[in-house]
Amino acid sequence: NEAYAIAIPIILGMIALELAFDLWRKRGLYRLNDTFGTLGLLAGNVMVSLLVKGGIFGFYLFLYQFRLFDINQSLPLWAQWVLTFVLIDLVFYIYHRISHRSRFLWAVHMNHHSSEQMNFVVAFRQAWFGPLSKIPFFIVLPLIGLDPTITVVAGVASTLWGVIGHTQIIKSMGPLEWVFNTPSHHRVHHGSNSEYIDKNYGNLLIIWDRLFGTFAKEQSPVVFGLVNDVKTFNPITITFMAWRSLFHDMRNASTTRECLAYFFGPPDWEPDS
Repeated sequence: NEAYAIAIPIILGMIALELAFDLWRKRGLYRLNDTFGTLGLLAGNVMVSLLVKGGIFGFYLFLYQFRLFDINQSLPLWAQWVLTFVLIDLVFYIYHRISHRSRFLWAVHMNHHSSEQMNFVVAFRQAWFGPLSKIPFFIVLPLIGLDPTITVVAGVASTLWGVIGHTQIIKSMGPLEWVFNTPSHHRVHHGSNSEYIDKNYGNLLIIWDRLFGTFAKEQSPVVFGLVNDVKTFNPITITFMAWRSLFHDMRNASTTRECLAYFFGPPDWEPDS
């Protein structure tokens, strides 16, 4: 709670400064209907988080009893924090990359990419079912021995950095571009340009994308949004539209294998002719 008490005023200040800059320079970074759509998605995400957050944290504490390594005994506190930040980001990279390449997870995650704008508020365009979809991936952290209390605080700090990436005002961060996922890198991730599709998955760090071949540098102007934009600002429609399409295809599948391929396969998967 203390971490959120620190982070929320910082985020609100960032939004206020960006909005003031936008009004001054008349850049059109904010659209009222798009912002209301984002707030609707955020409201659903917060409601789900409030319902499950305590249970998830308790589950992580339960799993921590079965940890494989006593990291808190073998590493100094500062090293535990560094390791936690690095491993959170690695797990996020894996989760994020699979969310783009598996249709049922994409049905959750596409909500975040449904805005054709790019500003600090878009960072909060979060899926209603996002808190649940992360659980199978992040349970590895307490199992390998990361203290859940440290993980929660480090996660909030990493999220704050993720917010910073959602802006068009910061063009470059100099040498930091080599290590961190900067606004330039994250604009690429939100681009629907063919050369930017499925690139730059990291949250805090960009090193995973550089290592695993998913990095792209911002060069041509970014077209924000989806390849096929949702054309609506209704958060309920945005939340369920990909699920409706998925279940429609599954119902019309010819075989069980085809049905499972629709669910687990890439978002653009189609049966062989």
